[in-house]
Amino acid sequence: MTAFIDDHRAEYGVEPICRTLQVAPSAYHERVAQRRNPARRSVRARKDDALKPDILRIFAENFNVYGARKVWRQMQREGFKVARCTVERLMADLGLQGVARRSG
Repeated sequence: MTAFIDDHRAEYGVEPICRTLQVAPSAYHERVAQRRNPARRSVRARKDDALKPDILRIFAENFNVYGARKVWRQMQREGFKVARCTVERLMADLGLQGVARRSG
């Protein structure tokens, strides 16, 4: 959304675009401010950014076959305090998926 507004703001302006997209202009301006200053991002977003490299590392160390449950379990062993649903959500964001076992 912000990329679209950034691309067309010179031609149409922010508020008309936001009105058409049914988005509050303040939401757009807040997103731009967060992009400029990462300290303004939410606590959850900052924690997610800190966890993603570790999830990628564990996934890669295990030949890209671990699913969310095994990645979560390995993170627990390494001392991370993180919920399994958080690992599931972040793996989905990163496009990571474990290998399913074959039936038979």
